[in-house]
Amino acid sequence: MRLTAILPAVVVAGLSLVGPARAADPCADFVPQARPQNVGANEVGQDLDTLIDQGHMRFAVYADYPPYSWQEGSTPRGVDIDIARLIAQDLGIEARFTFVTADENLEADLRNNIWRGPVVGGRVSNVMMRIPYDSAFKCRVEQAVFTGQYAAESIAIAYARDAYPEEKPVPAYFRFDTVAVENDSISDFYLTGLAGGQAAANIHRFPAMSDGMAALDAGTVMAAMGPRGQLEYGLTRRTDLHQPPLAGFAVSRWTLGVAVNFRFRPLAYAVDDAVARALDDGRIAAIYATYGLTHQPPER
Repeated sequence: MRLTAILPAVVVAGLSLVGPARAADPCADFVPQARPQNVGANEVGQDLDTLIDQGHMRFAVYADYPPYSWQEGSTPRGVDIDIARLIAQDLGIEARFTFVTADENLEADLRNNIWRGPVVGGRVSNVMMRIPYDSAFKCRVEQAVFTGQYAAESIAIAYARDAYPEEKPVPAYFRFDTVAVENDSISDFYLTGLAGGQAAANIHRFPAMSDGMAALDAGTVMAAMGPRGQLEYGLTRRTDLHQPPLAGFAVSRWTLGVAVNFRFRPLAYAVDDAVARALDDGRIAAIYATYGLTHQPPER
């Protein structure tokens, strides 16, 4: 699974639970967790001073996840790769990468890559990229600090120009028109339940959004629905995208940041400062533009 498949767990955890009580105190109804036991010694070398002394830090990034993080041969590429390098450069050290696969939910990803480590082999990273930020969800995972908000992501619809020469498609069209989604993503869940399931027969599910965009370009489907960045990266001369209102969509836009082990707050502060400077001087927006993407500013 990928991040878009993990996000529904975050939605359930808090992103869709918006109301006056949470606006006042998003952690008001949270019962503190039991402190983790038997955490391994793989945290050695994560404090900021040690990282600076050793000259490098490690970032966990999602594998095979263009345009955000992937490998061309042995060369890491992607938006998150370049932002991680920017952060490390700001600290005066080298960025190194661990490519990870998404677990069953975001809490498991944070456990495996930030504060405890995988059950078999491997070790935790200093920073994990592309973490959806939510003030209610952060209460559920006390072992991580959520910081460094560097962008927002939102749901959009890509479409074939010849299929929609005049009106651009909206979700209601998919009661009759074919649409590509990433399997088990929030777009998949939304369209499956749309209008009592009337769009279900027209949903074409793919393992990755890049496969769905390839199907759109090939004419197999008329449209695709998913995160704007992934759709933009897959656009061709015969396709385009737009962002119509999405009635009933609990979370059509979210903020992205990083996670750091809660024991290393000085590192978290340094990472956030580096991101803030790069947002202010336009370096993060320039990274997005390098990949043909629109940088959507985060809520900070």
